[in-house]
Amino acid sequence: MTLHTPHAPPREESAPDILCEDLVRIYSTEGIEVQALQGLSLRVDSGDVVALVGASGSGKSTLLGILSGLDTPTGGRARVAGVDLLSMTRRQRVAYQRHSVGFVWQQTSRNLMPFLSAAENIALPLVITSRRDRSERVAELLDLLDIADCRDRRPAELSGGQQQRVAIATALANTPSVLLADEPTGELDEAMSAEVLEAMRDASERLGVTVLIVTHDPTIAEHVRRTVQIRDGRTSTEVLRRTLVDESGQQRTVSQEYTVIDRAGRLQLPGSHVERLALRDRVRLELEDDHVGVWPDEDSSDDDDLREDDFRDENRPAPDQTEGLR
Repeated sequence: MTLHTPHAPPREESAPDILCEDLVRIYSTEGIEVQALQGLSLRVDSGDVVALVGASGSGKSTLLGILSGLDTPTGGRARVAGVDLLSMTRRQRVAYQRHSVGFVWQQTSRNLMPFLSAAENIALPLVITSRRDRSERVAELLDLLDIADCRDRRPAELSGGQQQRVAIATALANTPSVLLADEPTGELDEAMSAEVLEAMRDASERLGVTVLIVTHDPTIAEHVRRTVQIRDGRTSTEVLRRTLVDESGQQRTVSQEYTVIDRAGRLQLPGSHVERLALRDRVRLELEDDHVGVWPDEDSSDDDDLREDDFRDENRPAPDQTEGLR
């Protein structure tokens, strides 16, 4: 069951909760332009839990800033929970951040008020929006995140994992359609990280909320059905996981890797593939009936050898010069 607030805009059932098309974000500092996003496209369907993985500087934090309404793209299209992020007025942006999306930061100090208890932190967004069923909603979320015994403790009295679960409950307080998480396990050990990720997945299943986790930690991929790799400001590859039951009744998880093709037909090959096959400069393509073959360009290596020979020939002393050097 998907929960909606009276303030949330109506959405088509078939429409994705997150849809980005050809997003571009250019920053200008001291006359220098930096293109953080270079035509990024992303689709996340309603109720899905997706991890967006990328190295530092890949553009993932820029994307998260746009989806959260804290930043505006230079070009392209972006819709979240039925809201057009490029045409929002200031008032609509406030309503969007209060009702359509919830946000969990890596640093717990940014998620929770240190002088409030867990229950009071969860209730704070409800007070701001004048929601009447505050007590019932707080109790529901405390039970959902398995932190009912922490309701009267302040953040300093909680473990890192408990703090993040209180932060998730706080982000879910106003029943948003989409939950965005920026490195939610970055300050946790492996055991606590697993607990927090499972809590987010369980909340997604029980509340119908769509979850996008932005991280540089590839181990998070084990807790989500879909992992999207971002590289150089574009989505490059995806890994989809599904559970199968074999003939003996045992469950096993099958993973398949895909590359992403943009509307111009461009794609990025996984770096491991490029390195293993020594692909560089250009590759040879062959169109078959049911697939496209990608091959190293053998002629390119021959051309390189010729260029090296030419260079050596150009720098080899002439016969008379050689005699003079002896």
